[in-house]
Amino acid sequence: MASGGRKAGGVSPDPEDLDDLVVHMSGVGVRRGGNDLLAAVDWRVELDERWVILGGNGAGKTTLLRIAAAELHPTSGTVHLLGERIGRTNVFELRPRIGFSSAAVAGRVPGDEQVLDVVVSAGYAVVGRWREAYDQLDTGRARELLTMLGVGHLAERTFGTLSEGERKRTLIARALMTDPEVLLLDEPAAGLDLGGREDLVATLSELAADPDAPATVLVTHHVEEIPPGFTHLMLLRDGGVVAQGLLEDVLTSENLTEAFGQDLVLERSADRYFARRKG
Repeated sequence: MASGGRKAGGVSPDPEDLDDLVVHMSGVGVRRGGNDLLAAVDWRVELDERWVILGGNGAGKTTLLRIAAAELHPTSGTVHLLGERIGRTNVFELRPRIGFSSAAVAGRVPGDEQVLDVVVSAGYAVVGRWREAYDQLDTGRARELLTMLGVGHLAERTFGTLSEGERKRTLIARALMTDPEVLLLDEPAAGLDLGGREDLVATLSELAADPDAPATVLVTHHVEEIPPGFTHLMLLRDGGVVAQGLLEDVLTSENLTEAFGQDLVLERSADRYFARRKG
């Protein structure tokens, strides 16, 4: 069932439970310049779950994902990622086990970088190939991932010549390159036209259905971008959790109205969702 997240405190994990969790956050807060970007967030992600993090601008979605990517330390609370406690482990050893795709990563990729190199260089956790040596297994895996995501024919192109949709698919392939235990996608459909968005949603739905795929967390502003097959949902507003739990329990008109501060109506057609303002 859905549960609110604005309560203070948190739940301490049983050490044995951490074996089944890729993310465990307890009472997590992030404070910057006197403002709470996140406040008292409790969150558990298990190995086979596919999560959507949904909320408006400034809700705290990207901040939450950066903590889950071991790129940001919380101001308060405790975070365990893949069984390791943040602050007591080497994050540089942890990050290769986490696949992370975001606009920030895209912005660091040189425009003249070959698409194949964008993907394969994830093995060294670097952006921009320099003097690293890769064998045929590495390049073969990179080509397989690009093909799986529908951009295998672009392997020899340069990143700067790709469309926005092609770039997003390339970065997801890069995020999968190290065979991560959790995949984090920060607004992968942002900037795509309708056709590009629908292609990406279909690809993510196929990935969600793959039992060998890693636990996945997708950040978005829009219910229309929720891929079929995703199992759980967290709604954020002003750094706090409005509700979280099984997607079908949490995704309601009432919860959307609270999360976005407008009177919204949720509609469903087959396995897709749509929202509009009431009236």
